[in-house]
Amino acid sequence: MPVSDLTTLIPAPLHRRLYRLAYWARSTWWRTFKPTVHGCRIVALDDQGRVLLIRQSYGSSQWVTPGGSVGRREDPVATAVRELAEETGCILSGARKVAQLLERPMGAYNVVHVVVGHASGMLQPDHREVDEAAWFVPDALPPDASRHIADGLAGWIAAYNSES
Repeated sequence: MPVSDLTTLIPAPLHRRLYRLAYWARSTWWRTFKPTVHGCRIVALDDQGRVLLIRQSYGSSQWVTPGGSVGRREDPVATAVRELAEETGCILSGARKVAQLLERPMGAYNVVHVVVGHASGMLQPDHREVDEAAWFVPDALPPDASRHIADGLAGWIAAYNSES
């Protein structure tokens, strides 16, 4: 049985608590050892041009794009497809990497691969890692959207559309 299937055996409330514990452990690790990590930020667009934002069950309560850690030999686009399906139940198609950023959360280096694509399927947050998910018009984001997202969104969408 794949690991992702095993996690469904854990009751959702306990799973959320474990995500919070893992977030605390990762944050402590990052502050102490300042590693370089790779992650992806997924800009998932629907047929109406709206962007998908989520609220995670751990960390900040701000609206952010879905995303996740890129495995050592994993392609960031493959990571984006996998993470979007796991977190929201949506399928990402036509995905392309449009940017690579270097951020310094908690003193660590985070290489962020920004992947943009079209999402389809029924939006169903997993209620484990993701508490809430919703579609927003890119120029009318909620006031508590992450500034990293609000500042970069228009440029990432423009870069994606210019290559289409």
